[in-house]
Amino acid sequence: MGKLDVVAARVAAGALVEFRPTGSSMVPLIRSRDLVAVAPVDPTTLEVGDIVLAKVAGTVYLHLISALDVPRGRVQISNNRGRVNGWTNHDRVFGICIAVEGISRPGAKKKIRQSPPRRGHVGADLPNSES
Repeated sequence: MGKLDVVAARVAAGALVEFRPTGSSMVPLIRSRDLVAVAPVDPTTLEVGDIVLAKVAGTVYLHLISALDVPRGRVQISNNRGRVNGWTNHDRVFGICIAVEGISRPGAKKKIRQSPPRRGHVGADLPNSES
């Protein structure tokens, strides 16, 4: 189990988790080692451009939603460099990035799942997938 899998499990359980992902696939939205805050999300509220913590084909990513398929309850996940990771169902979208380096992501807080999030902190050396 990878470090992002651990973060995903904590967020899915209702925790608000802060961590520092590494990698350049989300630059300039998220730079390597930026402090990000991810909260549980109501997947029915998601929009193209939201940054989410989601599992696609067995790998957890902190990437963008690049397309929606509302009738089938799924989203397409991509990095910020044009690479599409693939489609995933709502039940594999664990959280939404609500802040990067203390700066709130526009509209993200209103998409937090209604159960009150618990705060959590995960080790500083978490990877952000480069793909």
